[in-house]
Amino acid sequence: MSVPGFPEPADPTEIRLDAFLPHPPGKVWRALTEPGLRARWLMPGDFRLEVGHRTLMRSLPRPGTGFSGTVAEEVLAYEPERMLRVRWTDAAPGDGDGAADEGVAGDGGDAAGGAGGADWTITWTLEPEGRGTRLFLVHAGFDPDDPLQRRAHRIMGGGWSSQVLPALAELLRER
Repeated sequence: MSVPGFPEPADPTEIRLDAFLPHPPGKVWRALTEPGLRARWLMPGDFRLEVGHRTLMRSLPRPGTGFSGTVAEEVLAYEPERMLRVRWTDAAPGDGDGAADEGVAGDGGDAAGGAGGADWTITWTLEPEGRGTRLFLVHAGFDPDDPLQRRAHRIMGGGWSSQVLPALAELLRER
């Protein structure tokens, strides 16, 4: 399925991007991990840099991709100023029995299985480069056999590069 303005991806299971940011890794790391800063370039949520921490982030629903607009995020791993890995699932509030919302609250419930089948891993890797930082993004876990996942892959690939990473760069310029 072709989506106007978004080319077919090279790898239908993941999105890979890298960007040079003319700021030291510590400054980029703070933008990736401090809740108030994350809310300005990504999505608002109660993020904590703690493996296993779960939170909800809210964005606009995307019905054409099966995305409800609510992301359940779980911190999977991190190395300060080097790497952050999180899991994103579609929390689909109001869908079913509410187990997704309860799972994010930290009571041991499972946050997976929301609308659109979203169960993705997002990894940011920071490498010092000259007087700045090379930021690598890998957004993995798309199902190429699912038409909604293929569409989400194309749209999100374009969104990461044309909206999200530029918003991060702008935030870093301001600070």
